Amino acid sequence: MNPAAMGTSMVLSGGAPESTEAAASAWVRCGIILAAGDGTRLRPMIRRLRGDTLPKQYVRFDGRSSMLEQAVERAATLIPEARLFTVVGRHHLSYRDARTQLDRCGGPVVVQPANKETAPGLLLPLMHLYKRHPEAVVAVFPSDHSISDDGLFMSYVNLAYHVVEQHPWLVVQLGVEPKGVEPEYGYILPGKVITRDTFPDVRTVVGFVEKPDAHTAELLTLQGGVWNTMVMVFRAKTWLRLVSTGLPELYEAFRRVYHVIGTRDEARVIEEVYATIRPVNLSAGFLSCIAATSPSPLAVLPVRGVTWSDWGSERRILASMPQGVHS
Repeated sequence: MNPAAMGTSMVLSGGAPESTEAAASAWVRCGIILAAGDGTRLRPMIRRLRGDTLPKQYVRFDGRSSMLEQAVERAATLIPEARLFTVVGRHHLSYRDARTQLDRCGGPVVVQPANKETAPGLLLPLMHLYKRHPEAVVAVFPSDHSISDDGLFMSYVNLAYHVVEQHPWLVVQLGVEPKGVEPEYGYILPGKVITRDTFPDVRTVVGFVEKPDAHTAELLTLQGGVWNTMVMVFRAKTWLRLVSTGLPELYEAFRRVYHVIGTRDEARVIEEVYATIRPVNLSAGFLSCIAATSPSPLAVLPVRGVTWSDWGSERRILASMPQGVHS
């Protein structure tokens, strides 16, 4: 698919109108892997398997590769490793297995001094990425997912890239069609088709529902709701503009970080920022608010034919691995 250039112009915050045709030729595909989580719910299981508390994304539950290794390999089918940024927690580096896997990532590893939830966890690597690639179109990949068909799933990510390259004001989220009732997942409610001629499956986002009860989850599925994978694609400048209006205090804090990246003040400023910012959940604290704006820039691309699981609980890991679990 060769995305056609848009015929209109857009205004970036703090900038003049730019030709989207000219901008599209300069866009570069990048990626962020979110691996800074603590995975506390799985600690009892991991302690039984390994005798330690290695964060879940580094654990080789299947005996072959960890969720982080799978996420990197999956993303690298579309994105050169040099443009694939992985964010981790500082305390992860105390584990040898984590350091070994991160050494093999190939791309930049951004270390977060503390876990302040997923919105700051995305902004920190995005600032590093934006410093190097200001015209980036970015795909975000959580590092705690199990996916049955990497090739098919990444073809949807590729499609999302094409959508954003043609419609750079959009944030395209991937939602998996449910294969049952799962109250522990987040749900995205799709609305109207955005561009019927070019991308008939891409729809507006009506809203989000986090961890509904079983009855509500069943109703959401009947209404066309899809599981929120938290995999999304957006233009870096678009995301930063949304953060500047939706979370202005957080935006200003990370502007400080942006200006010192690569200088001797970088470590000090990041420490200061993380000591003062409040935790913000990406879905509940930001995306839900953006979805309520009109017109909303959020879009959802339903993913079909893929078995997807968020490995946040022992139950889901065991269900995905009927032959047993290995450390």
